[in-house]
Amino acid sequence: MTEVSTPYDGIEPGLARSLAGRAADQQPQWPDSGQVREVRKALGALPPLVEPDEVDQLTDRLTEVALGRALLLQGGDCAETFAQNTPEHVRANLRTLLHCATLLRVASALPVVPVGRIAGQYAKPRSEPVGSDGLPSYRGDIVHSATATAEARRPDPRRMLTAYAVAQATLGVVRATAAETHAELFTSHEALLLDYELPLVRAGYGLSGHFLWIGERTRNLDGAHVALLRQLRNPVGLKLGPGVRAEQVLAYARALDPDRRPGRLTLISRMGADRVTEVLPSLVEAVATAGHPVVWLCDPMHGNTRTTAAGLKTRHFDRIVTEVEGYFAVHRALNSHPGGLHLEFTGDDVTECLGGRENLREEQLPQRYLTACDPRLNGRQALDLARLVAKILMRRPVPQDAVQV
Repeated sequence: MTEVSTPYDGIEPGLARSLAGRAADQQPQWPDSGQVREVRKALGALPPLVEPDEVDQLTDRLTEVALGRALLLQGGDCAETFAQNTPEHVRANLRTLLHCATLLRVASALPVVPVGRIAGQYAKPRSEPVGSDGLPSYRGDIVHSATATAEARRPDPRRMLTAYAVAQATLGVVRATAAETHAELFTSHEALLLDYELPLVRAGYGLSGHFLWIGERTRNLDGAHVALLRQLRNPVGLKLGPGVRAEQVLAYARALDPDRRPGRLTLISRMGADRVTEVLPSLVEAVATAGHPVVWLCDPMHGNTRTTAAGLKTRHFDRIVTEVEGYFAVHRALNSHPGGLHLEFTGDDVTECLGGRENLREEQLPQRYLTACDPRLNGRQALDLARLVAKILMRRPVPQDAVQV
């Protein structure tokens, strides 16, 4: 779904000018524009969810990743839901993130920056506006309910205020966990729903989260999402699928990293197990030649999704591993720094992805298939993947100027 953006009243003037007349992909068709304006105004009057100094701290950490002196591990739910974001669920996800980060840190002898897909991953892009059931496709709890009725799928802008409150509560758990574990924890999400993101831009910072990224379906170079991220002082990310060309990636880098600042831009490759070694090398070489000190991440999840005969989306652990191995092989061959991983996982005992050491089979998927959108690795599968990546990292030489952050 694509529409030309309407004027966004009540936001920073420079930001409003940069968005004027630009197409905004994957936005809901709100039934009441007056109510949307009221919600944007209310969000603009609320305190920021994160602080600028926290964002700057993450930029410092990602600078080290871009310079080859640290790694980044980003992970969490595909789609956060209001009902499932209990303190227990959030802690389980954070424990999984930190356990995996520890494995990578020990194996690589490098610091690992843990960034959760958390406290904001409430909006989802969709390939089709209508599902096979004839209902509007579920676009995340921030837009409407996943309940399969026409009324539940009616977009409700007031849910953006609920999303803010749930994110605020989630951040309380994140900060408590960071204090208990003496770990730095940062938050991230796809900056998809502009009516939510724009009121939370303050003094040039997108303060709905520490790290914001653009997805494969919203990376129109002349679109509203790229225009938004160009204006932000946050570190930002961009998802790149197998259809992207080197000249496109360079255009994105010029737009989002014009000053070539290490840590500013993260490029997240999501190529699929069969395409990663074919597509990724030319992109890495082009960016390096142009002098953009980006962070390269591997998202081995989205390019390896399939649907079972029963209609459930799933991913096989072996395909995920194959893409990860290909990603590291490409960077090793080009003497480039493989910055880390972008994963969808949960600490909960779900049955959504096939394989792994537990050899989860297709007929077992319905037992605990709980995701609101795409399948996640469960805690055991996530740790299995981290152990395999640790073995890869142990074969790499440690940079002589590696520092602790």
